[in-house]
Amino acid sequence: MKIDATLTPARLQKKVSRVFELAGQKITALNAAWDPAKGTPVFTVKGQYTSRGWTEWTQGFQFGLAFLHFDATGDTKSLALAKAKTLKCMASHVSHIGVHDHGFNNVSTYGNQRRLMLEGKIPFNQDELNYTELALKVSGAVQAARFSTTAYGPGYLYSFNGPHSLFADTIRSMRSLVVAHQLGHVLMGEGDKPINLLHRALDHAKTTARFNVYFGEGRDSYDVRGRVAHESIFNRNDGNYRCSSSQQGFSPFTTWTRGAAWIICGYAELLEFLDTASGSSLDAAGGRRAVTDLFVKTARATSDYYIDGYAAKDGIPYWDTGALNTHELGNFQARAADPFNRHEPVDSSAAAIAAQGFIRLGNWLAAHGDKAAGKKYLQAGLTVANTLFAEPYLSTNPKHQGLLLHSVYHRPNGWDYVPKGQKVPCGESSMWGDYHAMELALLISRMATGQYYTFF
Repeated sequence: MKIDATLTPARLQKKVSRVFELAGQKITALNAAWDPAKGTPVFTVKGQYTSRGWTEWTQGFQFGLAFLHFDATGDTKSLALAKAKTLKCMASHVSHIGVHDHGFNNVSTYGNQRRLMLEGKIPFNQDELNYTELALKVSGAVQAARFSTTAYGPGYLYSFNGPHSLFADTIRSMRSLVVAHQLGHVLMGEGDKPINLLHRALDHAKTTARFNVYFGEGRDSYDVRGRVAHESIFNRNDGNYRCSSSQQGFSPFTTWTRGAAWIICGYAELLEFLDTASGSSLDAAGGRRAVTDLFVKTARATSDYYIDGYAAKDGIPYWDTGALNTHELGNFQARAADPFNRHEPVDSSAAAIAAQGFIRLGNWLAAHGDKAAGKKYLQAGLTVANTLFAEPYLSTNPKHQGLLLHSVYHRPNGWDYVPKGQKVPCGESSMWGDYHAMELALLISRMATGQYYTFF
C-alpha cells in the first residue's frame, strides 16, 4: 500500500463527522426495523440486515455502536437505546460458556457503558457502575474457563469448534480477561483454587503468537513473516500441536485477512494494557520485557505483511492472500482495490479492524521511543481510514442499513450475497465492520483533540 505521510487526525475530521452522521441514521433505521425474534443482525442482504451464522457473536456490536455514537456526538437517543438494549439483551452473553467472543459482545457494551461513566460523559451512578463491573468480571472469568493446556507450557482459550481449536479471532477477547483482572477478579477453579485472569490472557497470547503467527524463521515451507493461520489444531490426548487450519480463509497456508486484522488490533491493544500492569503481575509470565517484546514482534510482523505483502495501493485488502482467483487480479497492489471486480471480494471490515491496530501500535511505539516506526504505522492507519470513510466504502444510501460497505463474512460457505450481474460478493455490510469503522472514527476524532480512547 502507498502510505500517505501527510494525513493527520485533524485533516480527517470532515470525513469522520460524516461517519458519525451516517451512523446515527443507520442505528435508528436498524432499531426500528429489526425484529428481535429473528435473533441478532449479522450482515446485510440487499442492504437489509439479516441473521445467519454459528453464534450470536455480533449483538454486542449492534448496541456497542450506539454507545460509540453517543460518545462521538452526544446523541442521547443513542445512549438511551444502548443502555436499554444492553440491560434487556446482553445478560445471556455474560454467562455464555460456549463461545470465544466475550471481548466482542460484552466489552463493546458493558465496557463502553462503564468507560463513558468513568470519563464523565454520562452522570455517575454507583449502582450502574456496580452493574457493569459485575458483568465484566463474570464475563472475563467465564471466558477464561474455556481453556486448553498444551505440551509446550502456555495454553489457550479454545474456540467454539472445541478444545482442540485455537482461533486467531480470540486474541481480541483477551481484553475481557484483563479488564476483569483490573477490577480485581479471578476465576475460581476446583478446590477453590484462584486462577489469575491476566496470566491466562498472557498464556493465550503467547500460544497464539507461537502457532497462529509466522515470523519467517523457517517454521515450515510456507513461513512468510507476518502470515497468519486462522486456526491451530492440537491433539487433546497429549497437548501437541498438529497443524494449521482455516474455517473462513481459503486455506491453512494463506492468510485470511480478517483473521490477520484481529491479530494486528488485538496485540496492539494488549500493548496498551501492559502499560497499566504492574511489573510484579507480569513476573510469572516471564517479566515485562519478554512479554512486551513478543507482543511488539507479533504486531509488527503482521502489520508489515498487511502493508507490504497484500494490501492494495489504497490500503484495502482482498479477503484472502491466496484465494483461488487472486492471480486473475494481476498486480493488484499497484492500484486501488476494486470491490466490484469479477474474481475475488475485498473485505472492508478487515481494513477497519487493522487500521485501528496500526494507529494503536504506532502511538505505542512512538510513546516508547521508536518514533520512526510509530509514524509509519500511524500513517498507515490514517491512510486506510481515509479510504474507508468515503465512497465506495461509506454507505450513504439511506435505504441501506449498513454503514461500511464491501464487508465479507464467510466466503467458503457462500453466505455472502452476490448482487445480480456480479461474480463475487460486494455492496454489503456486517455488524463487526460497522462497529469497527465507528470505533476507528472515534479513535481518530479523539486524537484530533488531544484525547485517546482505550478501555485500560
